[in-house]
Amino acid sequence: MEPVFLLGSSTRRKITSLLFFFSCCFVWRSEADCPVPERGENSVLTDQTLLMDAFPEGISVTLECCNGYEKESGSEVISCQNGEWTQVELICKKKDCGVPNPQPNMRIDTSAGTLFGDIVTVTCDIGYEISGSSYKQCYSWGWFGKASCHRRKCKKPAEVTNGNNSWNSTELPTYGEVIRYNCDDGYALFGHDAILCNEMGEYGAPPPECKDISTSGPSSTTAAADRDIIIRGGTEVTTWRDGGHTLLREVKVTSSNVTSSPPSLYKETHNVTTHAKDIDYLPVILSVVCVSLVVCIGAICLHRCLLKRKGSYDTREDVKPELLLFQNV
Repeated sequence: MEPVFLLGSSTRRKITSLLFFFSCCFVWRSEADCPVPERGENSVLTDQTLLMDAFPEGISVTLECCNGYEKESGSEVISCQNGEWTQVELICKKKDCGVPNPQPNMRIDTSAGTLFGDIVTVTCDIGYEISGSSYKQCYSWGWFGKASCHRRKCKKPAEVTNGNNSWNSTELPTYGEVIRYNCDDGYALFGHDAILCNEMGEYGAPPPECKDISTSGPSSTTAAADRDIIIRGGTEVTTWRDGGHTLLREVKVTSSNVTSSPPSLYKETHNVTTHAKDIDYLPVILSVVCVSLVVCIGAICLHRCLLKRKGSYDTREDVKPELLLFQNV
């Protein structure tokens, strides 16, 4: 039979009072603690605060701005008072990365903004191409995205038969550089004597050709109507039009080359037209004056003959108009 412990009434009252005291203390302490604090707008709890298990009355915790944000105003600290947290006063704003550092021949469009998370576009000047990223983005530590602008390159200039070009570098031509062509002796250049590496990394015109010019002209198929010969100042100037280009040959007229002789000098010109100054007007003017005098003298003689046939006598009055007419001429 198990023993039974009997307690007196006074002992029972003491135990009951003790249990009531501990119960009251536990309830009061639970009601005084604050819940886990919540983050603010664009702010979070510090790592030290997140490691805490309880937030008793009167304790203070710290907030900090989120990644990519920085403090604008207000306090970072909140406190537990009467089981509630004080109002969060911390105001955070986005970080500003500022305008990216300018690079040579580069243009940056910042119209979308320069704050955290914003993206700017990167382009190059005319004749340059971008190497790297075509945009930059603002992060918490600054701009992300590396780019540079380089001159566009053209292919190696084409070689021409019976001629040469001026490019003697091992590097490729770049935007804005000009390559010139020349033909060997006895050959004429058809096409452009210079080609330019343009902004697209291409040549603005095809390479020219060097052709052997015969005495009959630039080509055996050239029609006689496409050839003009003018003798000016003892020099025979022959002009051919072939394939949209104009060639000139200047030959000094002597007894040995009046019939035919090979061209001594060919020059290529583009869009050449014959101007009035190339024509010698003096022989034409002299011819017109001579013809006018002959016509006037013949008219006078004819008039006098007609008067004699009619039997009129010569009063020499009719000479005056003729003299005036001769003076006017």
